[in-house]
Amino acid sequence: MKTDNTLRNDAMNLLMREFGEVNTERFLYLIKRDDFDYTNWQSDLWNDMSIDEVFMLATEREKARKKPRNDSHTPIGQTML
Repeated sequence: MKTDNTLRNDAMNLLMREFGEVNTERFLYLIKRDDFDYTNWQSDLWNDMSIDEVFMLATEREKARKKPRNDSHTPIGQTML
């Protein structure tokens, strides 16, 4: 299991890589501002999908995750935390 500090750093690096600095800040602001209940949100997330559809979606996402990425959209000089 990762330490809290390692988990926080890994998550910030992922957000920065995927969303960039501005959208990461916006996302963090939205999460902090909203009365967001992750457990409640998660319980309703897959209501309209069968287990087979969820499995297929997860499999596709895992395949996409393993493909080499082209990070040409990342601004030059952007630093990761």
